[in-house]
Amino acid sequence: MIMTEESRWRDLFSSKNAPSAIALSLGVVLMAINTLIAITILPSVVNDIGGLNLYAWNTTLFVVASIIGSILSARLLSALGARNAYLVASLVFFIGSLLCTLAPTMEIMLVGRTIQGLGGGFLFALSYLMINLVFAQSLWPRAIALVSGMWGVATLIGPAIGGVFAEMNAWRYAFGIMLPIILCYSVFTYLILPKTEVQNKTKTALPIVQLLLLSAAVLAVSSGSLSQDVRLNILGIVAAVVLIFLLIIHERRASARLLPENTFSLRSPHLVLFTTLFLLVMGLSGDVFIPYFLQILHGQSPLASGYMVAFVAMGWTIGEILSASWQGAKMRFAIVSGPIFMLAGMLLLLVLLPSQSAGEWQIMLPISLGLGVFGFGVGFGWPHILTLILQASSEADKSIAGSSITTIQLFASAFGSALGGMTVNLFGFYQPGGVEGAVSSSFWLFLLFSIAPILALLTAFQLAKIKVEG
Repeated sequence: MIMTEESRWRDLFSSKNAPSAIALSLGVVLMAINTLIAITILPSVVNDIGGLNLYAWNTTLFVVASIIGSILSARLLSALGARNAYLVASLVFFIGSLLCTLAPTMEIMLVGRTIQGLGGGFLFALSYLMINLVFAQSLWPRAIALVSGMWGVATLIGPAIGGVFAEMNAWRYAFGIMLPIILCYSVFTYLILPKTEVQNKTKTALPIVQLLLLSAAVLAVSSGSLSQDVRLNILGIVAAVVLIFLLIIHERRASARLLPENTFSLRSPHLVLFTTLFLLVMGLSGDVFIPYFLQILHGQSPLASGYMVAFVAMGWTIGEILSASWQGAKMRFAIVSGPIFMLAGMLLLLVLLPSQSAGEWQIMLPISLGLGVFGFGVGFGWPHILTLILQASSEADKSIAGSSITTIQLFASAFGSALGGMTVNLFGFYQPGGVEGAVSSSFWLFLLFSIAPILALLTAFQLAKIKVEG
């Protein structure tokens, strides 16, 4: 594996790098806070305007739109430059948040979440996309850890905002309070980011066909997940697999690519890198249902359940910060052991979460530990996996590699959320619902999703053998 020259955290915040580091970090914070707010208040939203059967669609549509935003982000940055690209992203995010604030029905809420997702996809992808453009290669692992680690910062804010307003039966204000913050951020980035375009002049056609196939695959499995009819569930999965197969065929032949060149070649390091990334994120995506299970099965308030789920992001951040400077054997250890930690956390949740309690600390503490270890497993090798994706790409593919990180991450989240929605609906989340449905659906959700870290462990062993020339 490639070795980079020694760098320090303070190098990332030198006078040269600090403005970019702050702008990129705050963009992710904004999206992360919104995501945690939505997860925390969603049970309250359902109680107010209905739409329990559409619960999973809040995440699925948000992430599908985010995928579209991530794919378009490279073109947005190239055409408008950093300052105006962030301005457009913030404006779209603002419009979506406004719709969510005013939504009278779940259907309108889903429209708002979709627009939010598009803006969030822009913000999220721009942060990763700019890392290889504005920082020296020796700073990439720390920059990636910083940007991804902003989810940990968001855990201190998002659940508090969502939980407080949910307990006040004023969930709309949780979205509404974000509106002036988004406006302030747009002004900040407009002032701090360079007016000129980032030096990335390569003009390529948009991978429209791949974008449509990828979105259709997520929507297919999501549509199937809404039914308790097993035949429709299977049909949705089969349709998604066929669409992904068509995407792979087209991607291998297309001049306008979604992923770095030869990604689907068995000899390509990108194949095992993206597969590992996909499995880790997909396994993590079941956490959208955890606040509901904590409130129904363990009597937790919206605020408490939101903060407990935030242990996932906190664990992720701790894992990243701990391993970001590691190289050689220690880096390989982080990559391989990450899925093991993730599996251990999921097994704790599998045992404890479906067991109804009155919220005693003897139960809540191990659940919180399981959530933290769950997230730690994802974050432990994360900066190195993403750094290797960039390092394994040619200079011409660096821009594609930057946006593809976000695309695969968001696709895995959407696909996992849809599979999670399908799983819980099949095992009683909606019918019979209540405590009985929550017990059954939470057990099967974590049992089936524990397959993801097991597979990720197998690919991580292959990943640790990769030799990349920088």
